[in-house]
Amino acid sequence: MAKIPFRERLAQGPLLADGAMGTMLHQTGVRLHACFDSLNVSDPGLVANVHRQYIEAGAEIIETNTFSANPLKLKEYNLQDDTIEINQAGYELAHRVVEATFRDNIYIAGSVGPLGVHLAPYGRLREEQAYDAFRKQISALIHSGVDLILLETFSDLSEIEIAIKVARDVRAEIPIVASMTFTRDDRTLMGDTPAAVTKTLHQAGVDVIGVNCSSGPSQLRRILTLMQRTVPEARFSVMPNAGWPEMVNGRVLYPATPDYFGDYAKSFVEAGATIIGGCCGTTPQHIQAMRKALDDKSSTPAIFISLPEAEANGDVDVLEQPTELQRKLQAGKFVITVEMAPPRSFVAQKVLAAAEMLHSAGVDTINVSDSPMARLRMSPWAVAHFIQDQIGMETVLHFPTRGRNLLRVQGDLLASHALGVRNIFVVMGDPTHIGDYPDAFDHHDVVPTGLLKIIKHQFNQGMDQAGNSISQPTSFFIGTALNFNPPDLDKEVNLLKKKVDAGADFALTQPVFEPSAAEKFLRRYEELMGKLEIPILAGILPLFSSRHGNFLDNEVPGIAIPDNIKTRIERAGEDSATEGVRIAQELILELKGMVQGAYLMPPFGRYHLAAEIVDALALPTPS
Repeated sequence: MAKIPFRERLAQGPLLADGAMGTMLHQTGVRLHACFDSLNVSDPGLVANVHRQYIEAGAEIIETNTFSANPLKLKEYNLQDDTIEINQAGYELAHRVVEATFRDNIYIAGSVGPLGVHLAPYGRLREEQAYDAFRKQISALIHSGVDLILLETFSDLSEIEIAIKVARDVRAEIPIVASMTFTRDDRTLMGDTPAAVTKTLHQAGVDVIGVNCSSGPSQLRRILTLMQRTVPEARFSVMPNAGWPEMVNGRVLYPATPDYFGDYAKSFVEAGATIIGGCCGTTPQHIQAMRKALDDKSSTPAIFISLPEAEANGDVDVLEQPTELQRKLQAGKFVITVEMAPPRSFVAQKVLAAAEMLHSAGVDTINVSDSPMARLRMSPWAVAHFIQDQIGMETVLHFPTRGRNLLRVQGDLLASHALGVRNIFVVMGDPTHIGDYPDAFDHHDVVPTGLLKIIKHQFNQGMDQAGNSISQPTSFFIGTALNFNPPDLDKEVNLLKKKVDAGADFALTQPVFEPSAAEKFLRRYEELMGKLEIPILAGILPLFSSRHGNFLDNEVPGIAIPDNIKTRIERAGEDSATEGVRIAQELILELKGMVQGAYLMPPFGRYHLAAEIVDALALPTPS
């Protein structure tokens, strides 16, 4: 019986592809940095055995062992002159194994990966050079007799478009599966979203649009859903890694089990995949589990987290995951964040050591202030990035509007998002006349409420303040300032409502020393505006000494310290800092039923005081 043409088979239902070739060869002892493609010639039995195992596991598409068999990658092994031979041998091996099974439903895909060299203008490779390199490999595969060309693990849309053109030029009717890989932020290395990839490949006329490699099944199902929503009429393939790899005793290991892949098999099909398979780390056992799941007509797809509807201009784009701070607040966890000032030099080691200490103590996030008291400090973007990158702890970036024009404000926002700093606390900022440079520029184009609107309703929708596209929506989680003890209560209530309407997601308060003031404010807000819908983190400033308390009470607007607290600090004498920690702990416990977190402000850079507060709290986990 003749094999059904590949395109006709696509229309009949899902196809199961094979899994990793490199993983299987490495398990037999082949070194990771060896030329796997050359084994088609030097050790064909080894490669044939892998093909055979995948067919026995139930795969209907077998990929040739030619992923890196282009002249540019083969040149690393001085094998560029053997390009045609290696690709032809790759097909012949797969063909002989398929013939030996006496099955007429197995398709041979000519595997073609990226060239390994960036195209200009990001690299030195010109388009015509890329075309020639692809043509040498793809023409060898097509003329050998492959059923389709599988372009996989590409991260540059321009490069895969050249490969598509080559395949069409060699044989216009050859079926093409074009598959891209994505980083952890659901974008390609060149910054393209699943929506952009899908539109481009659909316009290029490929038969199947794919996503492969990347992370494990969870991420790829999310990306598959985004792709399918972008062009619902297209066909899709999905071939995930077996999770993120780990190096253990010199061997690369992948965590995702065959059963886990089996659980996802029908879910991929339900989400729109026509071809499913595996990539790095997957084995015949993974493919067998997927085969079993697909063949079990009685089973139903596992339930996975769905995605919200896309927002930006009606377009389907990357849907960023919530920040950790956002997730914790939405889950009802009582959050602890600590304010840290950037250093007065370019050396950040002490700040990082303090952040690590706070992280170990159980603090959730670090608030990085911006030039407090208008004094020269390291850029808070750098400090926030260092803490997140080196400590693994999320930050909240203080973002003052003072001293910035609209152009700089928006450029700084893009820089923040690019560095992965997505929690933003919008404030006016300290006036320069109180700091080291009293004559410095102190004007501003936008007030905090206006900046909240720009971030929430424009940047988070994919456009700048002027309405121009910024390519992709940002996903900032935005905080605003609040005073529980204002001179005019109703005015502060109205201002908070204005900020909430402008887009504020949470609020940080000035230091609170009277829980009754917080209760009074919240009651008044509910009377005038209804239920407050954003979480509040109450400012907690542990007093260090009697002199410190008197200064705050008399000279800092918005802070009122009750006499009983001032008396306790004064009577503590040399132990006033310890007493200040104890008072802070008591305030947090009193406020806990009214607010969703504490915003600690350790005085004079004494961050160990914040750790002592957290250590002694032992706050219970919400049920």
